[in-house]
Amino acid sequence: MPISYEKLFELMEKKGIKKYDLRKAGISPTIVDRLVKNNDVNTSTIARLCKLLECQPGDIMEYVKD
Repeated sequence: MPISYEKLFELMEKKGIKKYDLRKAGISPTIVDRLVKNNDVNTSTIARLCKLLECQPGDIMEYVKD
């Protein structure tokens, strides 16, 4: 997949937020798993993550050329 969410998990670590915290914030385990595997997620999920982490989309994801 050309989108990587490594930056998301780096930012979460920096802010002391765990995957469990995402689930407590209403992001389903299935979506968390999709993020871990760099699979597609919808823009509403990206918006929720940005709100939770107080960041911009480019802070949590990046395009990676194949």
